[in-house]
Amino acid sequence: MPADSISRMDSNGSNDNEKNIPPQNILGTSPGTSSLRSRTDSECSDKLARFVLPSMDGSPPKVMTLDEVTNVVKNIQNMELAHEIALNPEFKLQPYEPPENSLEKRIKDCMHKAFWDLLREQLNSDPPSYDYAIQLLSEIKECFPQILTQNNKLILDQINDILDESVIRQQAEKGVLDFQSYANFIIKIMGKSCAPARDDDIKKLTQIEDVVDMFKGILDTMALMKLDMANFLLDFSRNAIMANSVEYEKQKFNEYLEYYKFGFPATENWLQRNLTQTSNGTLITADQAMSNAYMELMDWKEDVDFPEILSTDKERILKLGQRAKRLCVGASLIAICSAVPVISQRSENRIELAKQIEILLHSITNEKEISEAIDNIWEQIKTVINKYLKKESQSTMDTDALDMLQTQIKQIANRDAPVRQLMWKRLQTYFRLALRSKGGLPPPPPGYVDFKDELEFYTTALKRVIAYNHSVFGEYFLQILTQRQTEPNNETVCASEGASSEAEMLPSQQ
Repeated sequence: MPADSISRMDSNGSNDNEKNIPPQNILGTSPGTSSLRSRTDSECSDKLARFVLPSMDGSPPKVMTLDEVTNVVKNIQNMELAHEIALNPEFKLQPYEPPENSLEKRIKDCMHKAFWDLLREQLNSDPPSYDYAIQLLSEIKECFPQILTQNNKLILDQINDILDESVIRQQAEKGVLDFQSYANFIIKIMGKSCAPARDDDIKKLTQIEDVVDMFKGILDTMALMKLDMANFLLDFSRNAIMANSVEYEKQKFNEYLEYYKFGFPATENWLQRNLTQTSNGTLITADQAMSNAYMELMDWKEDVDFPEILSTDKERILKLGQRAKRLCVGASLIAICSAVPVISQRSENRIELAKQIEILLHSITNEKEISEAIDNIWEQIKTVINKYLKKESQSTMDTDALDMLQTQIKQIANRDAPVRQLMWKRLQTYFRLALRSKGGLPPPPPGYVDFKDELEFYTTALKRVIAYNHSVFGEYFLQILTQRQTEPNNETVCASEGASSEAEMLPSQQ
């Protein structure tokens, strides 16, 4: 009969003894799982739990098994996936479902329905038949190693003992098999090994009265726990993946350079146009030029070819540039609205208005959309300001004041507007400081205090991308810039060794 003595595990599906286990020991999956094993008819029979790898840079989503996820974590051989895991802290696998109305979906639904109908028919027959019940319990037993690590040996041994197929078959032959008790045992194990986020799902299972419906719920919850384990493996190994993928990409790039001799024109142009002259006519150092080149990534111009070497992160960088633009516009609008005392003298009003502006700017991606949205933004600002004035029993703004404020607000649609230019320079200065910082981020510059969370998210994300690519390609970038500095047609040569202060701005991998 199923036993009850299982200790509660932590939120990642591991017990207290696992917390300091190195990654190579926590990645074990079921030794019985084979990539060639065929699927049977029940939902649990999908022993090779499949997950959707989210789309990266517009590529189609991919489907992976838990073994394939584990292989990526261990071997870093899928460079694109490792790169994404390293740079995207929010990267998560998603549960796989066949497309609606697809042949795979219809076949799957048909097979599953047939299995559960036959199981119910067998259990309700007189005398009961347990062929499908035994098959189901056997498959559930094989699922547990995918939601528990191999370090839970005692628990896995207990599961193997309780769900021993020969013992269950003997009980069935003698007519003493209690299918419900096995369901209760399985739910108890799941409840003590799942993440806290699954506690409600486990509680719902205990409230199901029909044993067949209960087992269907068990399999649905097990699928979620497999997903939790796959994402736990990624999170647990993220730092190791980052370190190893940098070296792996660097090695592959150097191998590529050995036989590719044609250069990268867009990359070279990007670096060389930032190799400008100082006020006394000398070229800035290679390190200074590289820092300027990284700053250019904050606002990439659509008509300029993007550096080939950074193509893997092109979409990511361009989307971060859109966030920077929205930040700058938001800060500019708040700066103008602060001329109204009910905004500048009431921090709660200013913060609330900033949040509303953030919402209005959320979907904006380019200058044209800013121009199209500015009228709606003005109407919202006017409504909010008058609401605040009315709340304090003050008269609403007169026509002249409204017209002046409206003119200033609408000027923000022009990227060359003085206020917007000022806010952009402040954002650039802040990002330069953040690139130089080896620790935390600097405090927000004036005008950005009310957008602190978005500012820090943007800065951290772009800094991570730049630091990663600098670790992989930095030596090659310096080589291009140094060669440019020492070309005979350059009247003035400036060695990079003298740029120690500016070199501090180059990011290090963190």
